[in-house]
Amino acid sequence: MLSVLITVLVLHVLAAVFWAGSTFTLAWLGGERAEQLFGAQMGAAALAVITGFYLWGELHRGPFGMAEQILAVGVAAAFAAAGVQGALIGGARRKIIAGADPTALRRRMAAGERIATILLAITLIAMTAVRYI
Repeated sequence: MLSVLITVLVLHVLAAVFWAGSTFTLAWLGGERAEQLFGAQMGAAALAVITGFYLWGELHRGPFGMAEQILAVGVAAAFAAAGVQGALIGGARRKIIAGADPTALRRRMAAGERIATILLAITLIAMTAVRYI
């Protein structure tokens, strides 16, 4: 059981690090090449969420205390980040693939990455801080 928990935790951390790291980098680059990493980012987001729910179920049974409240803020921020990326970057990506001029769409993708960066920073802070609650 412990080996499963450790494996899931490692998958969760690796997925979250890729998702947040690529989001931070793409925001810094102004959304350049965001459409190429979109699928990998959303895959990492899905893996982080799925493994996170498993970890919550295994490690946070019982009352909804302070630790769970802080984690819930992080979870909400992660869902919001994925939603922003899906709407702004995914929508712009579909238009670029369809042949639209990418100039204005890249600004939209950069805005999506910047918003998601803030939300994922909140998520990472919550996940880190909860260890000390």
